[in-house]
Amino acid sequence: MISLFLSVVLILSNGQTTVKKEKSMSFELVKLPYTAEGLEPVISKQTIELHHGKHLQTYVNNLNNLIQGTQFENLSLEVIVKKSDGAIFNNAGQVLNHNLYFTQFSPLGGGVPSGKLAEAIHVAFGSFENFQKEFETAGTSLFGSGWVWLAKDNDGKLSITKETNAGNPVTKGLTPLLGFDVWEHAYYVDYQNRRADHLKSLWKIIDWSVVEKRY
Repeated sequence: MISLFLSVVLILSNGQTTVKKEKSMSFELVKLPYTAEGLEPVISKQTIELHHGKHLQTYVNNLNNLIQGTQFENLSLEVIVKKSDGAIFNNAGQVLNHNLYFTQFSPLGGGVPSGKLAEAIHVAFGSFENFQKEFETAGTSLFGSGWVWLAKDNDGKLSITKETNAGNPVTKGLTPLLGFDVWEHAYYVDYQNRRADHLKSLWKIIDWSVVEKRY
């Protein structure tokens, strides 16, 4: 987030006026840790420019406009998602979702997780391959638009959650670690209606070091 300052006119005891600046918070578009073409051919430059530069920017703009003068104006993104509903929740949820989504990729991604995350995946799903299958199945079977997440509870136990529209596991008291976007704007330019192919390809660009830090 970036800080903005609102000017407030104060009338002093001598009748003079002064301007007091009060800090307000505003969200901004998350910066990509790679170039727009850096994830090709898994995700094309055109999709990045539309998905990040247009769709996400619109969610950010909407959220900033909606929270002005409300109880959510100076809260963190996660808290807004937990406490809001309606239009504010939809836009805040999508900003949080996409921030996690776009920063989990790398042109040098792929492979398998390591360390404690790898151990937790084995405990929860039996193997990394089983986890991949269950995750892809969750994504392909989710009706309409939404997200599929790998999340952890307070004890570090992993689960896969399916969330419609702007949903995020934080509303269930979970910590999101890895998210696949199954809104059509995430894949239609590159994969048309082949959602399953899109989900399968994403493993090639996952930056597991980022996901491991979230765990």
